[in-house]
Amino acid sequence: MLRKIPPIGVFVLWLTVLFGVTFFSDSIFRSQKSSLDSYPNDLTEKKNQGKQRERLEPVPLTPKVIEKPKNIIKHVLVKKGDTLMKVLTSNGVDKKQAANLIAALKPIYDLRSLPIGHQLNIYFSTDSYNPNNKYNKVKRFSFLKNFKEQIFASRDAAGNFKSEIKNRLIKTKDVYIEGQISSSLYEAAVSQQIPLKLLMELIRIYSFDVDFQREIQRGDSFSILFKQHSNADGEIVHNDTIEWAELILSGKPVEYAKYTSPKNNYTDYYNREGKSVKKTLMRTPVDGARLSSRYGKRKHPILGFTKIHRGVDFAAPKGTPIMAAGDGVIEALGRKGNYGKYIRIRHNSTYKTAYGHLSKYKRGLKKGKRVKQGNVIGYVGSTGRSTGPHLHYEVIKNGKKTNPLSVRLPAGDALKDNELKTFLNQLTSIDNRIQKARAN
Repeated sequence: MLRKIPPIGVFVLWLTVLFGVTFFSDSIFRSQKSSLDSYPNDLTEKKNQGKQRERLEPVPLTPKVIEKPKNIIKHVLVKKGDTLMKVLTSNGVDKKQAANLIAALKPIYDLRSLPIGHQLNIYFSTDSYNPNNKYNKVKRFSFLKNFKEQIFASRDAAGNFKSEIKNRLIKTKDVYIEGQISSSLYEAAVSQQIPLKLLMELIRIYSFDVDFQREIQRGDSFSILFKQHSNADGEIVHNDTIEWAELILSGKPVEYAKYTSPKNNYTDYYNREGKSVKKTLMRTPVDGARLSSRYGKRKHPILGFTKIHRGVDFAAPKGTPIMAAGDGVIEALGRKGNYGKYIRIRHNSTYKTAYGHLSKYKRGLKKGKRVKQGNVIGYVGSTGRSTGPHLHYEVIKNGKKTNPLSVRLPAGDALKDNELKTFLNQLTSIDNRIQKARAN
């Protein structure tokens, strides 16, 4: 039988239980708080340790990728003073390889005749690339020999070069151009889009017969026939020389056709009677010039008084080429007082011509050298007593200076016998070609 607990004992027991619960709860709270306080400290410590490791361990470098240029073809223009060796080595080709390439080209082309401005094409092998020298192993080399042929040199697996000449795919057609003159032959020709080279040729053909300053009038006309060559893309690559030309001056036709003699391969222009266009002398030995002063009395532009002008002056830009008025021998070359730089040519026992105020002479020209009609002998200038760039031109007949624009010039050669027959047959063919070209 249980004994009854006195009231005081119940109170003591209640206090004991309450104290125990409070102590136990406080102990658990402190333990949890300590655990929570240590968690962020652990994260911070780990983060700091990571940064230290990053400082100690170097960041790995990404290798730089060098991209090869896509274009491995070099198009090089020949400059003054260039040799093929210089062109190749200055574009990364080593001397040994360049020498082998040149040796392969020599049998089929005279490399000394590479004209200034000519384009050379160097094709490099992709496996020869290095960042310092770029491409340096030539795979192929090419350039145009002429508008119809192309020179190629290719390297084989052994590193040797083989060269060859390849024909280009060319289309040829006859072109007929005509035009009416309203102010000048030059403006009329340009308006009809005649190539400048052919315009200069047209002027040369008629320079023996026509005074372009006085005889060309409004309403006159011209016509020419020539062959034109185009590549496979239809691009014009070459115009041949004029094969036939006609000027109608004041209603009178002056007509010439080109003919090459099979005997000596000599080419000239002849009228329908087989007479050569060439005379002993040309009346205007400079292209595209303006007659600025005639033969005779005039007020001298520098001296200020009237004086006989024993020649004619042709105004033209400095550097315009001057041609020999006829076949002959250089009799005088050098400075001559008021003439400045001066040339005199002896053509035969009757005629001489003189040229004054030149800026310079054609390279290689010297006293005693023979020149042919139309050869360039010098260039327009303003040396000596001169107010501006022009050519002073004189014709000396039997030792006396005479008017170059009015002197009667002997006719040139005439075709005879079989050559005349051949030429007339060729002229019939030209007439047929003109009709077809006009229809097109």
